[in-house]
Amino acid sequence: MTEIEFVLNGKNVTIDVDPTKRLLDVLREDFGLTGVKEGCGEGECGACSVLVNHEIVSSCLMPVGNAMGKDIVTIDGFSKTERYRVIHGAYEDEGAVQCGFCIPGMVIATESLLNKNPDPTEDEIKDALSGNLCRCTGYNMIVSAVLRAAERGKGLW
Repeated sequence: MTEIEFVLNGKNVTIDVDPTKRLLDVLREDFGLTGVKEGCGEGECGACSVLVNHEIVSSCLMPVGNAMGKDIVTIDGFSKTERYRVIHGAYEDEGAVQCGFCIPGMVIATESLLNKNPDPTEDEIKDALSGNLCRCTGYNMIVSAVLRAAERGKGLW
């Protein structure tokens, strides 16, 4: 066991854990953050996406030992922000949510994109969301939601 310290959703945390344990499992099991989902367990679906130092990361592929000293934001923490409210409203208005399983990862990918590029093109949005799988919406409504969020959130990113 190793003591790992990092910032989680704006709070300093310390956990004594096997450093090879997946960050996904630590977030869900040790911190109770169930907004982070396991879909494929192979870094292909995006359901487990988190922000690590503002970069999107598949938490199913990241050993918690790599979190040492980093700033990690999950959908659970991000959902308390104004940026989230803008993205959430845009997804809702565009009908971009059906079953909802992929949405936490899609929202994190949207935040990651808009943080780097607050006025993306459709192609840039498609590229940014390409690591997230959705079996319900067909993606068009999600792309529209990101465009709407970018427009509504001018000045936030």
